[in-house]
Amino acid sequence: MPSMILRPGRAAALPDVITISDLARYLQVSKSSMYKLAQEGEAPGQQVGKHWRFHREVIHHWLSKKSY
Repeated sequence: MPSMILRPGRAAALPDVITISDLARYLQVSKSSMYKLAQEGEAPGQQVGKHWRFHREVIHHWLSKKSY
């Protein structure tokens, strides 16, 4: 099954649980950057076996709390 194309601002298009590939595409960062953020505990995700999963609402909350 092909990955969804995700775009910021279209929360309804995001599934409840997001793969690291879809999240990297959504945030417009490289997959390796997303792995690093997840492994360092910077991005709020859960590792299931060797795969990372992210909950849509947690990601939106995390993004709203980030100060740049």
